Amino acid sequence: MTDTIVVTTHPISQERRVVTAIPGPQSLALHARRTAVVASGVSSALPVYVERAHGAIVVDVDGNQFIDLGAGIGVMTIGHTDEAVIAAAAAQLELVTHAMFTITGYESYVRVAELLAQHTPGDFAKKSVLLNSGAEAVENAVKIARKYTGRPGVAVLDHAYHGRTNLTMAMTFKAMPYKSGFGPFASDVHHAPNSYPFRDGLSGADAAKRTITYLEKSVGASDLACLVAEPIQGEGGFVVPADGYLAALQDWCTANGVVFIADEIQSGMARTGRWYASEHFGVVPDIVLTAKGIAGGLPIAAVTGRAEIMDASHAGGLGGTFAGNPVAAAAAIAVFGEIERRNLLAEAGRIEGVLKPALHALQLKYPIIGDVRGIGAMIAIELVQPATLEPNAAAVSAITAFAAQHGVLLLSAGTFGNVIRFLPSLAISDSLLSEALGVLDEAFASL
Repeated sequence: MTDTIVVTTHPISQERRVVTAIPGPQSLALHARRTAVVASGVSSALPVYVERAHGAIVVDVDGNQFIDLGAGIGVMTIGHTDEAVIAAAAAQLELVTHAMFTITGYESYVRVAELLAQHTPGDFAKKSVLLNSGAEAVENAVKIARKYTGRPGVAVLDHAYHGRTNLTMAMTFKAMPYKSGFGPFASDVHHAPNSYPFRDGLSGADAAKRTITYLEKSVGASDLACLVAEPIQGEGGFVVPADGYLAALQDWCTANGVVFIADEIQSGMARTGRWYASEHFGVVPDIVLTAKGIAGGLPIAAVTGRAEIMDASHAGGLGGTFAGNPVAAAAAIAVFGEIERRNLLAEAGRIEGVLKPALHALQLKYPIIGDVRGIGAMIAIELVQPATLEPNAAAVSAITAFAAQHGVLLLSAGTFGNVIRFLPSLAISDSLLSEALGVLDEAFASL
């Protein structure tokens, strides 16, 4: 892959470049303005303000160029300001910017639903509803499952993250910062133990038995509408379940009339080298949730599922004013096309092939790296106190801060705040990855 990607209006060399202190003076000035008018609940992990971006590089208002290993928390999967996405959105902007689909339809919404039916797991008849965000997708999937089954209960897994709305806060595991002080929450949400091989040491079969026992004894299958699971947990720390775990849960759901919902909001859309991470585990969900990487940065999300489940809702029961906006839908169509045209599924595998060996080498060098895990371009390291499982969140904070000072954007994650996650765009080159890994090595050495 080339290290230089050129956009006609905004050429950005694909290189790291630090020209001021981080944050620079213009970012500091903007941050002062922000503090005066933006609610403090909207946090700021790094007071750096982006002016433009392309490929795998983000440029701030002071001219610093960062290697972006977060990609907008997995949104910019095919790269910042992808030419095909820009062209599709721009063309649609000149035609129709909004038409509420439930009043007057348009072709792009239909086309996105066709592409989702084609690319989500399973060869059965599928239907979709388009929405605005991942949290909306989760909420609507639960609504649909409840309508289909006539049951109220929702099961989720420990360490899961599903959103910030009232229902999805109840479904999210971590209290701070997502839930603390925001209750009361929606009822009939049940948290079951998950598979976390690094911490529980259980096989997939044993972890599934533990989860199922909890659901049967503490909840009761007859009261459950759905089980919502991230095939690879995102905010929870890129937890990859043990082999056989998800398949056993799906089998149990099918046997008990429980709708199995795969929350693929972070792990879907080519992120792991398959269209959806469920494919790595031999799982064919009843419903799949898509958001984040589907539209190259424009807001759109989807619930896609078995036709008989999706059609259980009455006419008018699903939708929303901006749901499936035509500009965002046009961008989504372009993203599907780019993933196929550029063979980005293979690029995710290439990125794993660079990241994992390098991170394993760092693990041998630095004993605070307790675990290296993940699939494709969804990789993480979990930091611990040496020779223990005690979480080391302080080291994560120090390392991400050091990396930012040296032009590399890293994201933390995990229930205990002790995970560094790597979510680069699939457009990133091997040389940029290697350069970022060099900075990471320096960051660990600085401890």
